[in-house]
Amino acid sequence: MLMSNKDFVNGVHPVDGDDDFDAGNPPPFKIAQIRAAIPKHCWVKNPWRSLSYIFRDVVVILALAAAALYFNSWAVWPLYWAAQGTMFWAIFVLGHDWRISHRTHHQNHGNVEKDESWLPENIYKNLPLSSRIMRYTVPLPMFAYPIYLWTRSPGKEGSHFNPYSNLFASEERRAVSTSTVCWTIMVLLLLYSCFIFGPAQVFKLYGVPYLIFVMWLDFVTYLHHHGCEQKLPWYRGKEWSYLRGGLTTVDRDYGWINNIHHDIGTHVIHHLFPQIPHYHLVEATKAAKPVLGKYYREPNKSGPFPFHLFRNLVKSIREITIV
Repeated sequence: MLMSNKDFVNGVHPVDGDDDFDAGNPPPFKIAQIRAAIPKHCWVKNPWRSLSYIFRDVVVILALAAAALYFNSWAVWPLYWAAQGTMFWAIFVLGHDWRISHRTHHQNHGNVEKDESWLPENIYKNLPLSSRIMRYTVPLPMFAYPIYLWTRSPGKEGSHFNPYSNLFASEERRAVSTSTVCWTIMVLLLLYSCFIFGPAQVFKLYGVPYLIFVMWLDFVTYLHHHGCEQKLPWYRGKEWSYLRGGLTTVDRDYGWINNIHHDIGTHVIHHLFPQIPHYHLVEATKAAKPVLGKYYREPNKSGPFPFHLFRNLVKSIREITIV
């Protein structure tokens, strides 16, 4: 779907359904006003409380693996895959903040030229056929993460495994090298496990949950930045600011999964203030909403499982091709 210049307001998508409000306009408040509305204790990190969530997730992951191996039944394996893949995603949420490319995304979100991931394409018809298929054919975009790690998003160069990639500054090369060594060790451990236990058993125990984790990661990150009932603004050049970019993110309700994946659905405040620990995000969001006003998009309430979000996902991927 291509859009002409008349479809843009101030270089961004206009918002449908409210003639008196355009989310692309500069907000009437400053980021300091949002910060001041959030209770002081929400900014406090408790190391022991933070570690308790890691301990909880690791215990659940080990318990699920032990149960799957104990029963070793095809009646159990699909349940294990869904649960373990979700737990892989949960522990990723705890560790993902302020890694280098994720930090780049936070600092540039909503900026067409500089954002790191899930960018709308400027000229859809000029995309290679393979990119069109991978980006806009459901459910293929839900497996984009491993490809992104190797090649980044379309139109960008570099790899997360190459310390000399233009994705990283020179002072970050040591950390990137350490990360790549850790990835290599993990791959070698998996290969060794295949020789000891057999590739089928390793695939059942680790491979399928990893794919479920990738689907969760891409599903959640996409829907926090696209798929809203209203078209979300994207900015170019001087139109962009950290505040305006952060306000284009979307909160989501995941039902029972909210607690499991550490309230990552409270994404607006997480984007504006990533230093707030996840266990204070719900309270911080409630405190900030009166300041945000219409710039905050209230998420649709979920049942126990967020099946309602699949409709948003499919509709958005089919319709959003350029900004």
